Amino acid sequence: MNHPHPDLPNPARLADGVLRIVALGGLGEIGRNMTVFEFGGELLIVDCGVLFPDENTPGIDLILPDFSYLKDRMADIVGVVLTHGHEDHIGALPFLLKERADIPVIGSKLTLAFMNEKLKERRISAPLVEVKAGMVQRFGPFTIEFVAVNHSIPDALAVAIKTDAGVVLHTGDFKMDQLPLDGRITDLTTFARLGTEGVDLFMVDSTNADVPGFTTSEREIMPTLDRLFHSTQRRIIVASFSSHVHRIQQILDIAYAHERMVAFVGRSMVRNMKIAQELGYLTVPEGLIVDAKHIDDYGDRVVLICTGSQGESLAALSRMAYGDHAIKVGKGDTVILASSLIPGNENPVYRVINELTRFGATVIHKGNAMVHVSGHAAAGELVYCYNIVKPRNVMPIHGEWRHMRANADLAVKTGVPRSNTVVVENGIVIDLAAGQVNVAGAVPVGYVYVDGPTIGEITESSLKDRTILGEEGFISVVVVIDSQSGKIVAGPDIHARGFTEDHALFDEVKGIIEAALAKAVAGGINGTHQLQQIVRRTVGAWVGEEHRRKPMIVPVVIEV
Repeated sequence: MNHPHPDLPNPARLADGVLRIVALGGLGEIGRNMTVFEFGGELLIVDCGVLFPDENTPGIDLILPDFSYLKDRMADIVGVVLTHGHEDHIGALPFLLKERADIPVIGSKLTLAFMNEKLKERRISAPLVEVKAGMVQRFGPFTIEFVAVNHSIPDALAVAIKTDAGVVLHTGDFKMDQLPLDGRITDLTTFARLGTEGVDLFMVDSTNADVPGFTTSEREIMPTLDRLFHSTQRRIIVASFSSHVHRIQQILDIAYAHERMVAFVGRSMVRNMKIAQELGYLTVPEGLIVDAKHIDDYGDRVVLICTGSQGESLAALSRMAYGDHAIKVGKGDTVILASSLIPGNENPVYRVINELTRFGATVIHKGNAMVHVSGHAAAGELVYCYNIVKPRNVMPIHGEWRHMRANADLAVKTGVPRSNTVVVENGIVIDLAAGQVNVAGAVPVGYVYVDGPTIGEITESSLKDRTILGEEGFISVVVVIDSQSGKIVAGPDIHARGFTEDHALFDEVKGIIEAALAKAVAGGINGTHQLQQIVRRTVGAWVGEEHRRKPMIVPVVIEV
């Protein structure tokens, strides 16, 4: 845990009639979306998601929001509202519920169904409160109106949170596709009504704020997919998020039209599509789906739908790319990456593309064909929303700094005063009262790393060490000295991993180490810790000067 805002004090005790807002994740990043609202001594949480690791977090499975702000306030939480079923909005909830399992979980039917499966896996039973667009419900001092929004997953919701301090409209993730596959458009009529009634703070999805115009409709990718299916003679493998029900529906419809069988590959894909079908969000033509174990019975007339569009190391597509899967990709196969690149995932995705291409497959992705459209509103849509909502204050959410700044600029262009746009990081405390927002201070927040069975034990220092080991290598130096005279009686013995295989290379530095230790002992330094630091500095300086490297150096000085 760290405190990224040492210049800001801890916030004062919340005054009566003031709504406090603290983002524990989702600001300045794509993921970990989680915002805490406090009013009248009670807390409401909107979303509780994960951030996926990248190359700067080697060995990490998931990154969670920092719950320490809530540690002594668990009993005050009246509910967690989930805006939709994507992992960056629901994936951390099981970890929060471990702290208190009876927190009401509020969401739409599909969102709760996806969530409930995750809870069952962890043997957690939480009260689930199903809501629908158009409903208004009260949780503690918070009156919440649920508003339909269009996104890349069905049943997404925006939430209007009403308290005596004012009204906050939180969009969740949304876009304004006017011809969505399921016919469920973003409810701009309600957005406009709320605007007329008065929105004190508009918390707005920023992901595509720096993209001009309007996001392309999902339907626009159908001709491209149809052409690819028509021109491909062998198998087709489609990688997508396991929650992207609309995209999977498109693939099923086109596969059926081209008389191909379909198999789902990957545990989460099989599970989520089963849920979506059972609840009526996915329409599957009879006889279309076959078990992945039997795909060889259908030759080349098969479509495989799998996970791994982000290059995740354990996902099905990555394992295929590296030859570690029962399904082997070969010459003539077509692989379609039906998703966008989440920032930070570029390198692993391109490695997967390279390996699939090496096996002879043709890889189609957003960069070379229109096989994906975004689930987030572009600048034109955001401007439209600002003009109909006419908020008093704006707080960009869900995006990196460039996205949030661009979003604030759009708000200013529509007439929101610059002083009323709040572009802040995680941990900054915002208070809303009498139509005004103010920065009230900051609370410590950090990254909580999940590494196998351990949660929160890996620190930034540990990750730095892992990165150094992976990139620069490791050198250990063992020296045995006489405890009375301080003279070297054995060593230095030098061992290296990931640095060089030529042990003779270290002959030069051994003499330098011996001279440095002799000088230190002559100067009265004889403690093993002090001598180890001298060894570390001596070897580090030599490696840096001679080889321009910064390996991890572990000195061991033993007294006998």
